[in-house]
Amino acid sequence: MSGETISIQGLDGTFSGYLARPYSDEGPGIVVIQEIFGVNEVMRHVADWLAAEGFFALVPDLFWRIEPGIDITDKTEAEWKKAFDLFGEFDVDKGTVDIATTIETLRPLTTNGKVGAIGYCLGGQLAYLTACHTTSDATVGYYGVNIQNRLLDSETIAKPLMLHVAGKDEFVPPAAQAEIIDGLRDNRLVTIYQYPEQNHAFARKGGQHYDEHAAHEANGRSLEFLRKYLA
Repeated sequence: MSGETISIQGLDGTFSGYLARPYSDEGPGIVVIQEIFGVNEVMRHVADWLAAEGFFALVPDLFWRIEPGIDITDKTEAEWKKAFDLFGEFDVDKGTVDIATTIETLRPLTTNGKVGAIGYCLGGQLAYLTACHTTSDATVGYYGVNIQNRLLDSETIAKPLMLHVAGKDEFVPPAAQAEIIDGLRDNRLVTIYQYPEQNHAFARKGGQHYDEHAAHEANGRSLEFLRKYLA
């Protein structure tokens, strides 16, 4: 399956997105929220996977204010440095605004008007903020970073949120994980799954810490959740 590049008109300017359509050209929508490597092959494959599962999947270029068109991998030291530089410059609140715009851009394409979101790493944090501050109908975050610093935002969560937490995440230490879990434990809209033996990016196929079994388990939970609330 191959997608197409579309333009998204944001509040501060126009940015691009990768759109993958379901075979039937019918179904709900999902915004795919990028890692720190931009709209790269991994994110496009996530969109293609979701399209094959019956969703319109749109990956917005959230680094567009810094440098449009970032498409790098996790394979070289230079690319990691570039990715962390971008991460350091990135404004998560402006990114959340761009996700809100992307959701509303995608909504008219869907059959039932339902749009959710799914994000990884930086996108995992943004998925959490998406649940807090946008109209997403259901949101999933994988190994989100820095969520513990924004727990007060959870007071505005109005639709279901699922978080996948990697127990050995090098970027989310045990104390931060405990803070996130304790801070969200009593929110009936939030479901948290823990993967005690997994490291950050365990679901990034081809990545250093990819674990096929854990990724399959998490992806199955995500699909069931998204179908429940978006179909």
